[in-house]
Amino acid sequence: MKAPLAAQAGPTAIGPVREPDPLTLSEGAFELTVVMPCLNESLTLATCIRKARACIERLGLHAEVVVADNGSTDGSQRIAEQEGARVVDVPERGYGAALYHGTRQARGRYVIMGDSDDSYDFSRLDAFVEKLRAGADLVMGDRFAGGIAPGAMPWKNKHIGNPALSEIGRLFFHSPVRDFHCGLRGYSREAFERMRLQTRGMEFASEMVIKATLLNMRIEEVPTTLSKDGRDRPPHLRPLRDGWRHFRFMLLYSPRWLFLYPGLLLMIAGLVLSLILLPGPLQLGSVAVLDVHTLLFAVTGILLGFQGVVFAFCARVYALQEQLLPEDRVLQRLLDHFTLEHGVIVGTVIFLAGMAGASYALLSWSISGFGPLDPSVTLRIAIPAAGAICLGGQIVMTSFFMSFLKLRRQ
Repeated sequence: MKAPLAAQAGPTAIGPVREPDPLTLSEGAFELTVVMPCLNESLTLATCIRKARACIERLGLHAEVVVADNGSTDGSQRIAEQEGARVVDVPERGYGAALYHGTRQARGRYVIMGDSDDSYDFSRLDAFVEKLRAGADLVMGDRFAGGIAPGAMPWKNKHIGNPALSEIGRLFFHSPVRDFHCGLRGYSREAFERMRLQTRGMEFASEMVIKATLLNMRIEEVPTTLSKDGRDRPPHLRPLRDGWRHFRFMLLYSPRWLFLYPGLLLMIAGLVLSLILLPGPLQLGSVAVLDVHTLLFAVTGILLGFQGVVFAFCARVYALQEQLLPEDRVLQRLLDHFTLEHGVIVGTVIFLAGMAGASYALLSWSISGFGPLDPSVTLRIAIPAAGAICLGGQIVMTSFFMSFLKLRRQ
């Protein structure tokens, strides 16, 4: 077995050296740990470790290589030890689980992670180390800037999946990252702990970028090449499944785009259409007429949109309680001004307005002797009245539910 890297190269003299953070082990602490997740990578693991060790020696780093093994059955663990890497057994399956536990066991102040299939060049980590030393919390590789070799990435991932998901990430979270899912990236241990990452699957890559963005961390990007992996089997990735999991995670971490914006759009559209149709039918051209049937769907849109807005606030409050998302000053001010009594009063007023409309409709029916009525007239009263009753009741119940959530926060 080869000697530990710490014995081959002393601490680097380049860049400022900060005090070790509390997570760094007191004995054998390193400046850098290279973490490689591994699941049956016996064909390429040795090459990756050798490249990483060569880079470490060339840069004169006090560093280590950690292989986070996810239950390999092809002897990958033995190969890693023979090449001088430290093996961390991760019984919990999943790409994110391997990286999470590998990082938790790392002894370096900084961590650079990368796949062990020889698709990333571990011999060229210079830019990552330089950015981390300069104070970056997260350093992302950019494969589109560095170059993607022919056959290294399926065309649907290269031209559709990765660009689309990265664009969605920038839209939802205002992230500066161009390549959201690059597997070669570096981060400080301090930043890793602040992120409080929760996922253990492929979503781990998205969560790291999203959390770093929401926490206003310093994010840098460096060009990175992607080569065709050296496996003799299909990769662990499943493009459609993994793409959906990333997109689903982005939606769940963005209640605004999942609930708030669609809800507000539905409410506004339903309200405008309802106000237009309340006086009477709307003639469209020479044939189409929008009448009470359209009014019914417009009021339904208002109710459904209100549910979306409520879910957005509830999801955001829950995320803050569980520390899944950082503090939101705007939401906090809204919660500070919200009281159960305000909600109950508003909901009750709307509910009573709806009951007044329903009573008026009933009175009109009684005047006619409870006989047949003109639907285009009576439904113009009954539909908004029913909608107001439902909306008022929802506001009252939501007010109590939000008060329960506030009890947890207090």
